[in-house]
Amino acid sequence: MGHALDNTMQDILIRFKRMQGYNALWQPGTDHASIATEVKIIETLKKEGIDKRDLGREGFLKRAWEWKEEYGGRIINQLKKLGSSCDWDRLRFTMDEGSNQAVTEVFCRMHEKGWIYKGNRIGNWCPVCKTSISDAEVVYEEQAGHFWHIKYPLIDENGEVSTTEFLEFATTRPETMLGDSAVAVNPSDERYQHLVGRKVLLPIVNRQIPIVADSYVDMEFGTGVVKITPAHDPNDFEVGKRHNLEQINILNDDATINENGGKFEGMDRYEARKAIVKELDDMGLLVRIEDYSHNVGTHDRCGTTIEPMIKKQWFVKMDELIKPAVKAVQEKEIRLIPERMEKTYFNWTDNIKDWCISRQLWWGHRIPAYYCDSCGETVVARTEPTVCPKCGGTHFTQDPDTLDTWFSSALWPFSTLGWPEKTKELEYFYPTDVLVTGYDIIFFWVIRMIFSGYEQMGEKPFKTVLFHGLVRDSQGRKMSKSLGNGIDPLEIIDKYGADALRLTLITGNAPGNDMRFYMERVEANRNFANKVWNASRFILMNMEGKEVPADASAHLEPADKWILSRLNNVVKEVTDNMENFELGVAVQKVYDFIWDEFCDWYIEMVKPRLYATDDADSQNAALWTLKTVLIDALKLLHPYMPFITEEIFCTLQSEEESIMISSWPVYQQERHFEKEEQELSLIHISEPTRPLYIS
Repeated sequence: MGHALDNTMQDILIRFKRMQGYNALWQPGTDHASIATEVKIIETLKKEGIDKRDLGREGFLKRAWEWKEEYGGRIINQLKKLGSSCDWDRLRFTMDEGSNQAVTEVFCRMHEKGWIYKGNRIGNWCPVCKTSISDAEVVYEEQAGHFWHIKYPLIDENGEVSTTEFLEFATTRPETMLGDSAVAVNPSDERYQHLVGRKVLLPIVNRQIPIVADSYVDMEFGTGVVKITPAHDPNDFEVGKRHNLEQINILNDDATINENGGKFEGMDRYEARKAIVKELDDMGLLVRIEDYSHNVGTHDRCGTTIEPMIKKQWFVKMDELIKPAVKAVQEKEIRLIPERMEKTYFNWTDNIKDWCISRQLWWGHRIPAYYCDSCGETVVARTEPTVCPKCGGTHFTQDPDTLDTWFSSALWPFSTLGWPEKTKELEYFYPTDVLVTGYDIIFFWVIRMIFSGYEQMGEKPFKTVLFHGLVRDSQGRKMSKSLGNGIDPLEIIDKYGADALRLTLITGNAPGNDMRFYMERVEANRNFANKVWNASRFILMNMEGKEVPADASAHLEPADKWILSRLNNVVKEVTDNMENFELGVAVQKVYDFIWDEFCDWYIEMVKPRLYATDDADSQNAALWTLKTVLIDALKLLHPYMPFITEEIFCTLQSEEESIMISSWPVYQQERHFEKEEQELSLIHISEPTRPLYIS
């Protein structure tokens, strides 16, 4: 449903601009969604009793491409059913040949500049997907947990384990104690200053670890003592670097305990937690257990609790790269709508970290790095090297990792136009005008496209970013499989029509705001479509067999002038609203004009004139006005409800081939009839089902 909203908004804008006479490009495409797709394929293989590794990389990729062809094609058909008027002959995929070339070129260029590097860093690891993920892919959710209050015995001045002196602390992850390298206190904390430099005994493991002083420790929180596990906590990792502490990884890739965990080796992390807590309790070192709710990081794709782990990964250095992206929004070179999104944008840019771009997956862009089989030298190159620059070896193995999906998606505004080739499309359309997207991927995609555009093209990728919110159910909840409250747009289209769905998604929808989806609104908008259809049939029926004049302005009556003037004002207001991306406000004005003023008032007003045969001029003026107003009203409505408006428009007239390439209505001074507007505005009917006839 979110995709339906996103594409409806884009389609409204592109149809509007196309009708205004612009050479309007709407670039369609799909991304390869590396993690999500690989997980789906692995699940399918499991049902067949096949392990990913049994297939091998090539066999797995063959299945992945088959899956892409089936489901990628389904996505495109859904968009077409919704009415998306993309340039379908320009359809792109983030792993097509053009994108592959762009990705390789960007990787090599940035590596040559020193902005892509490989290093041991602590990052987010998903034990289910078995890959690293970026900070942006971690969702923090409140979970009920515990604080385990534990004490470590001090080592006295003779090197003996004290039976009377302990350092007490609390932790939410007692199993990580197996990898502790130190305990830390704040250097300003007078309670512990005399202990800095001494050691404590790490229970169970029976390893002595130092007491270090570090300002990271909040001496007002808990006991003011913190256990330091550099390999499994990002803050501890930084403390460890400052104090040269050992990094002890205790976990396998599937979050079971590895050989560094001693007797707990092979246990699941939570199973080990229970066993460790019990053993600490038996040793008299478990002080107490406290209920505690805290934010836990989970993988946004599979919902698994992530593990901070040290891995050798590829990173993009962000400190310099992000600066043009910050400046562009600060100086309004790129406009965010609504403006409040700037706060979220700068929150990301101000706290940006180096981007981990490598993924331990097979489905995705292979990293263009090659390792010499003879000496291990790393060579980053656009094509596989033939000779090692270090030892002269001739055999290489390519890095097995793939790139984060967003690495290729970040290049979308220019890679789809033919970059790195200097194509005429790139010269003509770049920078693009408008990006429509959800606020939930402002960091995943928007920021990355912006800094990539400045870095590779020396120019912004787009001028405006229009954000929309999430589509929620009628109770305001996110739609999800677990809640069973998801709604399939295709089912809505089959039952009520695409026009009714599109109008529902956009009516009352303000930029950046979440919206609630009510089936009652879909039914109401289906009824509106019926209203437009019936009004059009009525007009067509009365035009049948009659020659409607090309111009009847000389015989217009007050009612005709009133509706023409009202339409004129609506044209001006709606155009202004749409230029300012107030799509929901614009369509409400069109809706109210068609239903209330045109159908319920004007059509009722002119019925006697249509049925009278003694005044041909009056009848022709009424017919001309009905046709003129209906055509322009259909044009205003077309970006929102393309199917019904196209059908009626092509039946109503033969001058223009299609409503989607007809001219957008413009304000005409000669249709401004202020006197008639004021006169008819004085009419008040308590029951407006049958308005008065005004001659």
